[in-house]
Amino acid sequence: MRFSICVLLGLILVSCVDEKKQQPFQGVSITPVYEDSVSIRAITFLDSNTLAFAGSKGIYGTVDVRTEKVRTNIQKYDSIVPDFRAVGNTSSDFFMLSVANPALLYKTGDQGKMEVVYTEEGKGVFYDAMAFWNDMEGIAVGDSVNGCLSIILTKDGGQTWSKISCEHLPEGIEGEGAFAASNTNISAVGNTVWVATTEGRIYHSSDKGATWSVQQSPIIHQEPTQGIYSMAFYDESIGFAIGGDYTQPDANTANKIITQDGGKTWDLIADGQEPGYKSCVQFVPNSKGKGLVAVGFTGISYSANGGESWKSMSEESFYTLRFLNDTVAYAAGKHRIAKLVFK
Repeated sequence: MRFSICVLLGLILVSCVDEKKQQPFQGVSITPVYEDSVSIRAITFLDSNTLAFAGSKGIYGTVDVRTEKVRTNIQKYDSIVPDFRAVGNTSSDFFMLSVANPALLYKTGDQGKMEVVYTEEGKGVFYDAMAFWNDMEGIAVGDSVNGCLSIILTKDGGQTWSKISCEHLPEGIEGEGAFAASNTNISAVGNTVWVATTEGRIYHSSDKGATWSVQQSPIIHQEPTQGIYSMAFYDESIGFAIGGDYTQPDANTANKIITQDGGKTWDLIADGQEPGYKSCVQFVPNSKGKGLVAVGFTGISYSANGGESWKSMSEESFYTLRFLNDTVAYAAGKHRIAKLVFK
């Protein structure tokens, strides 16, 4: 009997811990960890202790999340000082990709310096986001050139990259691209990848970029400043995308969509409700696909029910966000990086 009671008490305690973890957030505390005259739209965790970032004016660096010690450097390419809006990582390397022409993709080198592993020049060249499936295979996406979206792939850990020809991609729409707002236009899970565009379309590949399909989502996309700004998948089934129009940030019609079937269908959600425009959305870890945090220059919003309803957590401005665990995240924006603790 004593053993049974002990087991029961243990199960109750575990149940209480699990229940506590799933309680909705009530607020957030924000602590600046880095401030400088730089715009940062791309961050990634290299491991549980290190946040890496790259931004404008060639500035890139790391934050030790244990000590909050920041190390920075400036990357130049001949006389060019590139602006970075996309980063990625494997277990051994950090990558950063510049916007505009020429595109410059850097990888950590053997000599302790960043090395260029891919360049592309030409009219309309503008890369927006990148992601890795694993330590060997990765993808980066840019605006349309010569009739199709620009997509490059690596299969050797980022040592070399190759561009997919237009004959192997869906036909693009003139001017179609991806907003380089938060490095979250790509979501890669398992062997699958989804890419969200300025035209409100979602490209899909279930074989790591070998073959592609595309579908039109119901998100607003009539103007050049409208479309999908950010997309995240909790697993291979549950995904969420957000956007709108940054020139009309309070507009909240047709700017949030959800899928429960791996992107086969997308439905508007919380239509006509807050929030309006956001540049980044992320799922809260261990939330069973119910917890979502969205950030933008309009502030921080949170949903505890899969996007059906939202509450404003803060008016603090950020461009992008990544979770370290299920209560702590780091966000970056204009002139800063900050630690966010959700309570």
